[in-house]
Amino acid sequence: MCGIIGIVGRQGHHVNQLLYDGLTVLQHRGQDAAGILTDTGGNFRLRKSNGLVSDVFFKRHMMRLEGNVGIGHVRYPTAGSSSRAEAQPFYVNSPYGIALAHNGNLTNADELSLMLRDEYMRHINTSSDSELLLNILAVELGQRSKALKIEGDPHMNIETVFGAVSAVHDHIRGGYACVSVVAGYGLLAFRDPNGIRPLIYGQRITDEGTEYIVASESVAITALGFEVVRDVAPGEAIFISSSGHLFTRQCAVASAYSPCIFEHVYFARPDSVIDGISVYQARRNQGQRLAERLLESWPDHDIDVVIPIPDSGRIAALQMAKALDLPYREGFVKNRYVGRTFIMPGQALREKSVRRKLNAIEHEFLGKNVLLVDDSIVRGTTSAQIIEMARDVGASKVYFASAAPPVRHPNVYGIDMPAVKEFIADGKTIDEISATIGSDKLFYQSLEDLVDVTRMENPEITVFDSSCFDGEYITGDIDAAYLQRLNEARNDGAKGMNHMDDDVIGMHNDEEN
Repeated sequence: MCGIIGIVGRQGHHVNQLLYDGLTVLQHRGQDAAGILTDTGGNFRLRKSNGLVSDVFFKRHMMRLEGNVGIGHVRYPTAGSSSRAEAQPFYVNSPYGIALAHNGNLTNADELSLMLRDEYMRHINTSSDSELLLNILAVELGQRSKALKIEGDPHMNIETVFGAVSAVHDHIRGGYACVSVVAGYGLLAFRDPNGIRPLIYGQRITDEGTEYIVASESVAITALGFEVVRDVAPGEAIFISSSGHLFTRQCAVASAYSPCIFEHVYFARPDSVIDGISVYQARRNQGQRLAERLLESWPDHDIDVVIPIPDSGRIAALQMAKALDLPYREGFVKNRYVGRTFIMPGQALREKSVRRKLNAIEHEFLGKNVLLVDDSIVRGTTSAQIIEMARDVGASKVYFASAAPPVRHPNVYGIDMPAVKEFIADGKTIDEISATIGSDKLFYQSLEDLVDVTRMENPEITVFDSSCFDGEYITGDIDAAYLQRLNEARNDGAKGMNHMDDDVIGMHNDEEN
């Protein structure tokens, strides 16, 4: 999962600080690398590197990032590579100069790579599908660029831009949300035809004109003082000229609106609203329904207290405690200077991080039967160590509840889940999973309930991408051979091999140090 942002400010006003601040708000979506590109008078300024936003950008970089149009990206790698060369945004110089940042995954990347090489003789310098996407956009825009006209400029036609995006949709498959800058012209944003990956836009009206913003989550819009307008529709493209004129167009044949349900389980910030669904309320609903099911199956339970696994398990845990009429207690203190273990590349690193990340408060566990609540269980590494920690500080019994169903299938649309054999639920019953992580009893949300309580906030969403739970891939192009290739790329052994040297070619970066 990655985070993207794009801003068109007023003429003469630099957007570098807004982009920086927006990326810090989206930092939870990726901690591997960060990048910002701005357009000043048709000239691109770019800074990107590995690390957190606060580690990548210094005063000297920010001063260079001039211009009223820009895009930003925070990244984690879906196939394990952490090379600085794969940090985004990417850039090509023809036509015009185009830069792009992307959240998601293209499921036909191998096919696209061959097409670009054999038909268009375009060189791809990395293994990133974002670079493929950028080059396909460049090809299609270049083929239509003889009659370009935007807002009186004789060189660009808005129909050309939207025609290129339509052609891009015809070529690519998967889940994707993109922000792009065409040098000297403006900002382009578009979303996959199923709306799998989120994309939202907003505006800020001032006496000097209207400024626009596009981002992965609404919180990045509101935190910067903009007002949310709406979600970008599945298959829709938005173009905002450098002079501040907004154009929108549906550029793909309508498909089933199928946003990723894992956004509402884990990834998105709780203060975001995505596809008309409050992430906070969705997680409350998940906790409420899970408590109801627990009472149905175990009315004479002996739970003494409900304790969340911070942070993403907290909202469901609060609602579970209320519904069960039990005390809610904070039993773990989180070290906020350790990254999210789910997106750390490699099992050994994750295992070392869990006990550095959380510390138990003995008083809340001693002699009690505790119900620990988390958003989901993927590998089970964190869950097992947390249960062990609870027992170490004196818990009598440790029960565990997951607000999501068992994760049994890989996500192919941009979430870096492990190889199938590394899922704790692979080939196991719930009782076997419970024994593996060491809990006295384990409760999972059913998929039917998860979908039902999440769509309560927006009944117009009738289908979610829930492929990691049910193995049903909405794009219809995933077969056993693809999943095997994915398995080979995502297993922890492959990720260890893919930690490439930071000094691999970084040709697009204005200033590497």
